[in-house]
Amino acid sequence: MKTLKIKWQRLISEGQTCPRCNSTEKELNKAFLTLKKSLVHFGIEVILEKNEISIAEFQKDPLKSNAILINDKPLEDWVNGKVGSTNCCDVCGPYDCRTIEMNGEIYETIPSELIIKAGLLASSQLIDPQTSFGCCEGVDNKANQSNCC
Repeated sequence: MKTLKIKWQRLISEGQTCPRCNSTEKELNKAFLTLKKSLVHFGIEVILEKNEISIAEFQKDPLKSNAILINDKPLEDWVNGKVGSTNCCDVCGPYDCRTIEMNGEIYETIPSELIIKAGLLASSQLIDPQTSFGCCEGVDNKANQSNCC
């Protein structure tokens, strides 16, 4: 089985994270479940890895927080987005936090739809066009195929 790996990292300071990372985590969980259910039919396993970055790491490079990598490539690269930053909250202090800009819209929370789109684009590179997939795989009889799904 092939693997689609989604890696997300965010700032955790004294057990707290910022509101946008908290919201992104909820969106990420929704996207993960959707991708996992959809891609299993294509022989692709979806793995989600969540990592914490310390306040010291965040202060060196605030744009590392709330970053999503899909198969080691930044989400914004999959969807032709741009990384930006805006002021955030007390947890982040005076540092601006990561945003994604697409088609003139700035996302502080990364929506599940964007994560799903990036995941589908990445997974399309994993699918062998010579392989057939589907819910009727292995059903020989045409009459049974109409009932298998």
